[in-house]
Amino acid sequence: MSIFKLTINFEEADHESIVLPIAAGESVLDVCLDNGIDLQHNCGGVCGCSTCHVYVTKGMDNIEEISDKEEDFIDRAVRPRITSRLGCQCLVINGDIEVTIPDQSGFMGH
Repeated sequence: MSIFKLTINFEEADHESIVLPIAAGESVLDVCLDNGIDLQHNCGGVCGCSTCHVYVTKGMDNIEEISDKEEDFIDRAVRPRITSRLGCQCLVINGDIEVTIPDQSGFMGH
């Protein structure tokens, strides 16, 4: 199994960037949850909401292509960008990636 680097940056100023291992086929959301990083996932990580929205800043070619369903949910995300993806759908296929997690402090139940 191939292991790559996942660099996570945060919009929240009091959070420092972190680099974690990510295996081929593993999602950004899974790595976050396994490492105590608070990335919202109201639907449980099944591409049923937009709360695990992240910005892919490097390595877009190293993750699975976006699906129509995922695009529909990103349209509902807070401040979507051209580089927006859902953490649950960001499955690494071949290479390192870097993401920025939007400010999570505005979510209810935080």
